Amino acid sequence: MELSDGVVVRRVLQGDAELYRVLVERYRRQFGRYAVGMLGDHDSAADAMQEALIRAYDSLDTCRNPDRFGAWFFRILTNQCHNALARRRPTAELDSVDPPGDDRADQPLERAELAQAIERALQGLTAEQREAFVMKQVDGRTYEEMAELLGVGMDALKMRVHRARDALRTSLGGLR
Repeated sequence: MELSDGVVVRRVLQGDAELYRVLVERYRRQFGRYAVGMLGDHDSAADAMQEALIRAYDSLDTCRNPDRFGAWFFRILTNQCHNALARRRPTAELDSVDPPGDDRADQPLERAELAQAIERALQGLTAEQREAFVMKQVDGRTYEEMAELLGVGMDALKMRVHRARDALRTSLGGLR
């Protein structure tokens, strides 16, 4: 039988620190793609996830609603991702990317360049737009789930996703 988040949190707070691994495994998988989507690479995402898990453990006694540990942890992870993005140097302008052409024979290189162009375009979004876009388009979350996790209204989230899509279309308009 799988233990609920609330049961696990209460038992960890009562001294069963080893049980925290249940939450680590549960949320490392669940929110890992979000971190990769926000930060653009697995190493940065793993660092942010690790730091968020440590911070959550260190401040577990401040989790007001242990049954909603996932939403509370997601907020910590989101803050870690935003902090990591803020520490980065500005990325190169998208204009400096040579769009892949139809006449290129080196498809793997073309895909890598396209992936880099997409990543640069994602980096050009505001943190809120990128967060909403990744949750909706990469993680496949519903607006209801997003609103619950982020504590933001659904209309605001729909606008963020819409603006992110528009910005990405503009940035990537020449790439096909």
